[in-house]
Amino acid sequence: MRIVPDFISEAEEKQLHEEIEPYMSRLRYEFDHWDDAIHGFRETERKKWYPKNRELLERVREVAFNGAIMPYVHILDLAADGVIKPHVDSVRYCGNTISGISLLSDSVMRLVRIDPQKYQQNGSSDSAEDTAYRQQPAALLENNFYADLLLPRRSLYIMSHTARYNFTHEILANEHSKFLGNPVPKTRRISIICRNEP
Repeated sequence: MRIVPDFISEAEEKQLHEEIEPYMSRLRYEFDHWDDAIHGFRETERKKWYPKNRELLERVREVAFNGAIMPYVHILDLAADGVIKPHVDSVRYCGNTISGISLLSDSVMRLVRIDPQKYQQNGSSDSAEDTAYRQQPAALLENNFYADLLLPRRSLYIMSHTARYNFTHEILANEHSKFLGNPVPKTRRISIICRNEP
């Protein structure tokens, strides 16, 4: 798990936001995601970008991925009171790396170790559990390895291999959003998420 602070400048954040906001603002925030992993969100995928923003995504590819990224970039707009619950994205739908640029707000991401044998994240499986887009194992903190990570506004996070397969990830709700004991108020947060092929 790596975090690159100030991966983009204020001006670059503004140009990304200006490109996606006209579309995102027409969507309504949803509170009943089909797999119950996200509440208070709007999302879309985008393949074509303005040239300046395409350059930013090329920087993500160079820094976070050894090779190509999937052509569609996921845009996830989380409301101030929105939350992403603990989950692990299935290996059937994306490869060993997930990377995201954080826009508009700081937030705290929590990683919690899971049992890789039970959830079969680092290998192939024919179980129904493995066919789900996201698995949501219990993220138990007691007697377990976990980490709370500050994702500053305009940073890039890169989650790969062990962090990707053997830990849940979540964005903490405001009532739990703390880093090193200090509150980290989350306002509206947009993440620009790139993945590689399974």
